[in-house]
Amino acid sequence: MLSLCLFLLPCLSLVPLAPAAKGLEFPQYDGKDRVLDINDRNYKKALKKHSMVCMFYHGPIPDSKELQKRHQMTELVLELAAQVMEVKDVGFGMVDSHKDAKVAKKLGLEEEGSVYVFKADRVIEFDGLLSANVLVEFLLDLLEDPVEVLGNALELRAFDRMEEDTRLIGYFKSEDSEQQFQPYIKFFATFDKSVAKELTLKLNEVDFYEPFMEEPVTIPGKPHSEEELVEFITEHRRPTLRKLRAEDMFETWEDDIEGIHIVAFAEEEDPDGFEFLEILKEVARDNTQLPELSIIWIDPDDFPLLIPYWEKTFKVDLFRPQIGVINVTDADSLWMELDDEEDLPSAQELEDWIEDVLSGKVNTEDDDDEDDDDEDDNEDEDDGGDDEDNDDNDEEDNGENEDDEDDDDEDDDNDDE
Repeated sequence: MLSLCLFLLPCLSLVPLAPAAKGLEFPQYDGKDRVLDINDRNYKKALKKHSMVCMFYHGPIPDSKELQKRHQMTELVLELAAQVMEVKDVGFGMVDSHKDAKVAKKLGLEEEGSVYVFKADRVIEFDGLLSANVLVEFLLDLLEDPVEVLGNALELRAFDRMEEDTRLIGYFKSEDSEQQFQPYIKFFATFDKSVAKELTLKLNEVDFYEPFMEEPVTIPGKPHSEEELVEFITEHRRPTLRKLRAEDMFETWEDDIEGIHIVAFAEEEDPDGFEFLEILKEVARDNTQLPELSIIWIDPDDFPLLIPYWEKTFKVDLFRPQIGVINVTDADSLWMELDDEEDLPSAQELEDWIEDVLSGKVNTEDDDDEDDDDEDDNEDEDDGGDDEDNDDNDEEDNGENEDDEDDDDEDDDNDDE
């Protein structure tokens, strides 16, 4: 998991700047300790007591004051979330990887800095931004039924509007397979003939909708076993185009292809950003058959605290749409250059550039080579300057030698006289 340095200050963000009217009172931490220190004596009781338990797995409390403050902020995030979710019967705890190593092993906790949610016999890792509002939203999604039934035209319209999400719709005999992917993949079922007809679904047929794709893929065979559904979803889980979302941003970022991401920045509410996004969708739909193509769309408006960091790290202006290649190992990047900065690329130009990326013609190492060439040029200029200085010194030395020869000639003339 990425460093805790990206954690927001959710407790501060939920404190209103002015007294709120009734009905808009944001929760503030009331000071009551609800987050348990999970150990060998209380973990079983905690799991039995609550319908769901959220556990933060952390390393030993550090000696550094800065790291201690960061740990305290994480505790405040969990305490506020625990306070809000108390009415939903969701428990919270913290597990020390050194003090409670045996418990961590029994619970299957592996990665320090991660949040694990225990629901029935499932363990779900939270791979989103650890802020109270994002975590609470994730937990509320987990509390919902894993399968939502579509029964009329209005619900179908709502389904059609969920283009950012990976979706499955069909008939399920059991909910076991759906629960494995909740809440990251949304499952729907319908028993209404008119809805099924609108979706061109046949009896016992299951369609898989990739984000931003207009046409679904029908999962082969029917009826489907749990194993078949899990296998298909796992194989097709990486979309051609996906949006970076706070609730699963780390999972998305870690799902790179050979250490590389193709990343597009575009504000959906901005006219240029919206137009660029539509071009991006067109290219993704035309090339969805390429297994090695996966583009991450980031709306800067969703991550305002990261905008200065991204602009400094990637050396781009995020007030304009951008698309580039990022190396996740060292954050080295290379961005598509346009002949006219005022114009957006056409679908064909974008497709040609993506083909160059996939073929290796465009990569982050190209930028390194240019930097190396610049350094070599600077060194050559320095060497040239040194050579000129040496030439000047040689000329001075020659001049001094000529003066010495003239002096010697004068001395010889005097001797002759």
